[in-house]
Formats: sequence, structure tokens, C-alpha cells
Amino acid sequence: MDERVAGLRTPEECAQFAINVAASHPDLARQAQRRAVELRAAAHAAVSAAETEALQAVYAYEEALAARKGKRVLAARTWQMITRHGIIRAVERAVDRKEATLGYTTLVAMGMQDLAFEAVVCRYPEVFSPRAVTRSQERLRDWESCKA
Repeated sequence: MDERVAGLRTPEECAQFAINVAASHPDLARQAQRRAVELRAAAHAAVSAAETEALQAVYAYEEALAARKGKRVLAARTWQMITRHGIIRAVERAVDRKEATLGYTTLVAMGMQDLAFEAVVCRYPEVFSPRAVTRSQERLRDWESCKA
């Protein structure tokens, strides 16, 4: 990560930096978006790396929506599911659907698939059910084959 991006301390600073450099340095703008995701997730009381990365996935989805719609958008249904079931169980429920979620497809389209729930599940298979791991692996494998 560029030192200028690493020095950003708030999501708001990250957003302004991204706007300022987007035209001339799109790679720095993407780094600033990722930094904002990290900062937002760090504000939660996650108890594990899997929880932290799952929260980052939610915030990355919100960043992707904001970039697409031109304004801040909350992942309201996802946050409701997290409140109701907890972050790990909410991720399980999201990846256990037959079809890829809008969050997944949105992050893939923006080149941020490494921040999707499916990627988190694959990085922490011991935290999730075997079914969630299998479905996540299949979805990521399908994405890779489409990319090739």
C-alpha cells in the first residue's frame, strides 16, 4: 500500500483522497477505497480475523455500490441479517444460496472479489460449515473459469 494511502486515518479522508486522485492515479484511488473498508471494519468489535474480514466484505460491497450509484449506500438487508444472526452466521446464509449474491457479483465486477464473503469463507474454512466452504469454492472456481 502506498504510504500516502496508509497514512489516511478516517474513511472520509480516504474518500476525499480517492476523488482527488481518481483521474490521474486510479490505482491509488482503489487503494484508498480499500483503506476506507479496513478502517470501517476496524471500528467494530470483531473477535477474530474471519469476523474482521467478513465485515470488510460488507463495507467493500457498500463501497462498490457507492461507486456505481454515485452516493453512499448501506447494505441494509445484510446489516439486518448480521444483527439477527451474527456476522459468521450471516456470511453462511449469504453464501449458501444457489445463485451468487448481488454483493458477490458487484465485487467481482469491480475487481474486488478477494473481499467477497466467498473469499473470506475460503480463507477461514475452519470457521464455516463444510457446505458453505464447498459452495464458496465452487463460486470462486466458476469466476476464475469465466475470467480465463
